[in-house]
Amino acid sequence: MDIKINKIPVEELKPKPAKDTQLGFGKIFTDYMFTMNYEEGKGWFDPAIRKYENIALSPSAIVLHYGQEVFEGMKGYLRADGKIGLFRPERNFRRFNNSAKRLCMPTVPIEDQKQALFELLKLERDWIPQSENATIYIRPNMIATDPELGVKPSGSYLYYIILSPSGAYFSRGFLPVTVFVPEKYIRAAIGGIGTAKTGGNYAASLLAGEEAKEKGCDQVLWLDAKERRYVEEVGSMNICFVINNRIVTSELDGAILEGVTRDSVIVLARHLGYEVEERHISIDEIIDGIKSGELAECFGCGTAAVISPVGKLMYKDEIYKVSDEPGPISIQLFKELTDIQWGRKEDTFGWTVIVD
Repeated sequence: MDIKINKIPVEELKPKPAKDTQLGFGKIFTDYMFTMNYEEGKGWFDPAIRKYENIALSPSAIVLHYGQEVFEGMKGYLRADGKIGLFRPERNFRRFNNSAKRLCMPTVPIEDQKQALFELLKLERDWIPQSENATIYIRPNMIATDPELGVKPSGSYLYYIILSPSGAYFSRGFLPVTVFVPEKYIRAAIGGIGTAKTGGNYAASLLAGEEAKEKGCDQVLWLDAKERRYVEEVGSMNICFVINNRIVTSELDGAILEGVTRDSVIVLARHLGYEVEERHISIDEIIDGIKSGELAECFGCGTAAVISPVGKLMYKDEIYKVSDEPGPISIQLFKELTDIQWGRKEDTFGWTVIVD
């Protein structure tokens, strides 16, 4: 692509956060964004890096009425060697296109996604946090822009990438979180859009999330839509359990997001000698395992938090305690993964991509 770079006057550039700033997550955004337009019959055109600013949309834009939108979540790391590292970005680009296909949207060539992101990161290098465990969060997005009321795929789209210097996803850091298991609500059903990373999935989770907060919980652990029996995933992560020294995670059955960190955990855990099972896990098995002590650890895994230990589950208004502290397997997997991501350890899996 021939990407046009629209430089911002120096006096309009934002002040960058100080090294000791508490960044939070997804609250601060850099100076520039990447944008590209699509029209049916014409394809993608006008790739540009320009000022991060509001997007002008018609009030009748299809995205606002029928939710035709997909996105991704990635991270960039400023490594000790001074290079910008990405973690398995091709899998995110591929998943982005799979989400787009599910919502009848055009795909974006992976090489174009890669070039756009690389150019944006190189321009915004000084925005990448230098403090330990802070990263530049990357959000590619695509929205339907046809100004027309009618339930049908749009003929025009906007693809864009924004960057956000961010700290830990959970304010408490690596301390175990409490998850709420709702009986009343579901996240997704097999055959639906649970495998797509689209805003509708997250909007559907908000009410249960608010109920979880009212009950003093941090996240929601979803059960399957048909039987309300089998564990699927946490609101923003996949979920793993350590049962009888085996790592068990829900299988990809058509309702669960195919997590990049989930796959990395499975590959890494097997490399480290752990037995890993991908299968249906009932909430009854989880509760029984906690009571008997056979379930030693529980942890979520996702791009934002990497590994998030779960200390307690709330189900049917009962609290089931796993542990007050992160377990040894959670700690080991977190360290191994983050050491690879930050370039502190040799990447024997070929997961790390350096921004040229």
